[in-house]
Amino acid sequence: MSFTAQDVKALRDSSGAGMMDCKKALEANDGDIEASKTWLREKGLAASAKREDRDASQGVVSLLIDGDVGAIVELKSETDFVAGSEQFKAEADALVALVVAKGVDAVAERADAIEALKVTLKENIGLGEVKRIEAAPGNLIGSYQHIQGGRGVNGVLVEIANGTPEIAHDVAVHIAFARPTYLSRDDIPEDVVAAERATLETISRNEGKPEAALPKIVEGRINGFYKDVALLDQPYAKDDKQSVTQFIGSASIVNFAQVEIG
Repeated sequence: MSFTAQDVKALRDSSGAGMMDCKKALEANDGDIEASKTWLREKGLAASAKREDRDASQGVVSLLIDGDVGAIVELKSETDFVAGSEQFKAEADALVALVVAKGVDAVAERADAIEALKVTLKENIGLGEVKRIEAAPGNLIGSYQHIQGGRGVNGVLVEIANGTPEIAHDVAVHIAFARPTYLSRDDIPEDVVAAERATLETISRNEGKPEAALPKIVEGRINGFYKDVALLDQPYAKDDKQSVTQFIGSASIVNFAQVEIG
């Protein structure tokens, strides 16, 4: 028996199951709606759609480096209880290993495993951010993973040229806590800088600063903005008397990635 998209929708509305699960149910039962409802109940899938609406603000950040390739995967859950479970963390580890081996898009290969995890753990579970860095020949990858409650919650990868593993690790630690958005001020889009400059000018004017002094005041404040968002401009976390650029010396930061729960 064939079935239509309307049949899939009707089964979802009546069962509360996810769209893909409803399609699988209809395929398994030759398009029979009632038999498909029973199939969904037997598989424990009848309430999964309701879980989709719940906020998945917890989770785990899994990080792995293998040679010149590093990856970070965020697997999201509703509660820290589920995020801390061995089954949940094992799935995150399986995902990050897949990304290291095959690339970011390879996470699609574990879509069924994630769906099954939703049923087993009875929570809205899904992928968050997925990052992968493959270092150029001669470069090295450093990392830092902040562990809380037995699970990774903040992961950083950084690619360094002409540096040491110690420098790479220290920069990764800095990134974890300073949370830069861009590598350098040159990487910040012009429209972002222009909007920030306009905002700072308005703030300065509203504070009653002299009109003639506004350009200099705004320029000083825009430099403060760079120190907030651009890694190379930031004061180094372990010694704020020097910038990250000064700390790394003759080394150079090529690329970085950060994934953090919440």
